[in-house]
Amino acid sequence: MNRPIRFGIICLLALAFVNACKPDFLDRQPLSNITPDNYLVEESQLAAYAINQYSILPTHPQSGFGTFGNDVNTDNMAYMSYTERFVPGQWRVPATGGDWSFTTIYQCNYFLQTVLPRLKAGQIAGNPAMIQHYIGEMYFLRAYNYFVKLMSLGDFPIVKTTLPDDKDVLTVASKRAPQNEVARFILSDLDSAYYYMQANAPDGNRNRLSKPCALIMKSRVALYEGTWLKYFKNTAFVPKGPGWPGEQKEYNKSYTFPAGGIDGEIDYFLTQAMTSAKAVADATPLVANNMAAQTQTTYDAFATATMNNPYFAMFGSVDLKPFSEVLLWRKYDKGLNIGHNVVLYAGGGNYASGLTRGMVDGFLMKNGLPIYDPNSGYAGDDDLQSVRKDRDGRLWLFLKEPGQKNVLITAANPIPFPIEPTPRILEVSFENNYSTGYSIRKGINYDANQVQTYYGGFTGSIVFRATEAYLNYMEAVVEKTGNIDGTAIQYWQQIRNRAGVDPDYQKTIGATNLAKEALNDWGVYSAGSMISPLLYNVRRERRNELMAEGFRYMDLRRWRAMDQLITTPYHIEGFKIWGPMKNWYTASTLVYGIGDKSTVSSPALSQYLRPYEKTPTSLAYNGYKWHMAHYLTPIANQHFLITSQNNNLDTSPIYQNPGWPTAANQGPQ
Repeated sequence: MNRPIRFGIICLLALAFVNACKPDFLDRQPLSNITPDNYLVEESQLAAYAINQYSILPTHPQSGFGTFGNDVNTDNMAYMSYTERFVPGQWRVPATGGDWSFTTIYQCNYFLQTVLPRLKAGQIAGNPAMIQHYIGEMYFLRAYNYFVKLMSLGDFPIVKTTLPDDKDVLTVASKRAPQNEVARFILSDLDSAYYYMQANAPDGNRNRLSKPCALIMKSRVALYEGTWLKYFKNTAFVPKGPGWPGEQKEYNKSYTFPAGGIDGEIDYFLTQAMTSAKAVADATPLVANNMAAQTQTTYDAFATATMNNPYFAMFGSVDLKPFSEVLLWRKYDKGLNIGHNVVLYAGGGNYASGLTRGMVDGFLMKNGLPIYDPNSGYAGDDDLQSVRKDRDGRLWLFLKEPGQKNVLITAANPIPFPIEPTPRILEVSFENNYSTGYSIRKGINYDANQVQTYYGGFTGSIVFRATEAYLNYMEAVVEKTGNIDGTAIQYWQQIRNRAGVDPDYQKTIGATNLAKEALNDWGVYSAGSMISPLLYNVRRERRNELMAEGFRYMDLRRWRAMDQLITTPYHIEGFKIWGPMKNWYTASTLVYGIGDKSTVSSPALSQYLRPYEKTPTSLAYNGYKWHMAHYLTPIANQHFLITSQNNNLDTSPIYQNPGWPTAANQGPQ
């Protein structure tokens, strides 16, 4: 069933452009000669085609950081090596490839342009409701693909049909639509997805898309675009802004906003975000945190209590169907040998992707006060037990402490760390390295059988969970009005109650010192200025609840929260190595100040471990920095060449993103 789809379908623009320089580019077989005419004519074929496109959705990978390392390379999480993203001059325009590709968009377009006429003509056999559902899935998946492009590249061509392998046709189709138009197109596709899809996933397990998924995705896209337009207003990063490169092209010169102006456009998107988020949040209760672990005094009892805590278990169970908050998840199958290493990594250093000091310090005390408040009762950070004491229940549950149990159900073969060790900051292997000394417990399953072999874990992977809708509404209403409304208050209190934090958010706001928060949280800023304490605490709630789930870099970009790094470098830090915890290691292994042989950062720099400042030869030794161009990804030089006349790049309909040159291997201007 899937074989002709997996191997027989060719891509649209990107692959065509890649091969345009080859002699056989225009000699390729048209799609109609490759895909059978009798395919996509009955329900099961539609179902198989759609599920084959689910690979773009986030999931537990077989290797790499894993789902709960997706915030790495931000102020939330750090890998054992730095990223070029925060070393201006090292990120350069690629010669070929990049994110300018249309393969999966093409596959969605082929399905829709083939199936919709057949549906209208009554030429598809099967259950009419299910046929429509799979059509809705493909609208959703095209929207998701486009959102990935929007976040990376901003302005992007809107292509709704498959196109012939004709260079002239493809060149014309390369015209970039303004980013807000792309966002509107995505919302339109999500509306179509909502119209066609079932209210409940047809598989009965929420392993397939449904109407609530379309709504939560719509709230995400609308919030992204509304805040992007708000914080990049009057810059080259929004249509009609000064220096916007789109205005250099005749086809965009006379562009006007559908809402009449950028302020109307911002209001439109924020309103859409509120409406769709509220529909999900009101219909979906949060999974309970039973707080049983809070009263346990031994590691055995703590492990047993957390294993039986629905909130904790939601992130590491094999079957996620019982968790109503999970709107879509991927099921893994041990019998088919389809697994992952997330549980293995969660039982150690999380694939060398550790929490930063900023992430840990940003959590409140359970009484709702920041740790720096004189009345907070903060026990300090001389050891990991103190760091967790009386803190927000999410940090208390998910931050590791030496001595905790990682296994309750044993297996035939031993696993690396059945008991949580002291942080292995000196390990050279990424599988065992604790990059910051702070490691996360999200994703743990206490069954040792989950880690008996590589790729042997089969816990479910969350794609969408309803808490995001609560948070999206809260943020959208504050961004839109400057205040919080009764609905947002209700959502906020529910989230804080579940976290075991005093629900009095006003007490937190009153105790917030933005200057102190700014030392460890980039979200204090937008466009280089500090935001209001109210908005900051809404952002803090989002940061804490969605910790390590892959939202952080998206949020930092749309908030324009990294401008301050252009002039003031930021030092990524981990735990307090130069305090009592240094005694966990022998003096001979904590080596600093001897160049490339150093194993830790010097206490002269900070009491806290700085993973990128061990040796002066590190390009991040003087801290993370930023360049405005980095808010968007550069388009590879190849795509300008292919669509230009006589290699004159100015004749290409494609324009480069702000601050980036079109020449290959060059950094931002």
